[in-house]
Amino acid sequence: MAALAHVSRIRSLYKRILVLHRFLPIHLRALGDQYVKEEFRRHKSATPEEVKSFLTEWENYKDTLQAQVLQSAGRQSSTVMFGADLPEEKLGQFQDEQIGQLYELMLESTKPNKQFDIHEDSR
Repeated sequence: MAALAHVSRIRSLYKRILVLHRFLPIHLRALGDQYVKEEFRRHKSATPEEVKSFLTEWENYKDTLQAQVLQSAGRQSSTVMFGADLPEEKLGQFQDEQIGQLYELMLESTKPNKQFDIHEDSR
């Protein structure tokens, strides 16, 4: 029964993040959705300790993004900033692979020419 509750909690978090991504600019949404899907897939076979840390960080991400989305309501999308600075002490806890992923994500999210050619629905 506990395993079912755990799976339900993870699925709920995953879905909530994807819903929040709908409020991001289209290029960030595509990048964010792809990253979330890969990370959740990658952690299906993680150890209990890794899962605890994983869930904590994604809950923090969800809370931060939710606050930013609510704060941005009614503003022009060009004036809204999403994201947060990463403290140095937290960066020091990352494994080399995580630092590499973070660097790739930073490069992708700051590209002047977006990788995704997606147009917003004008309905």
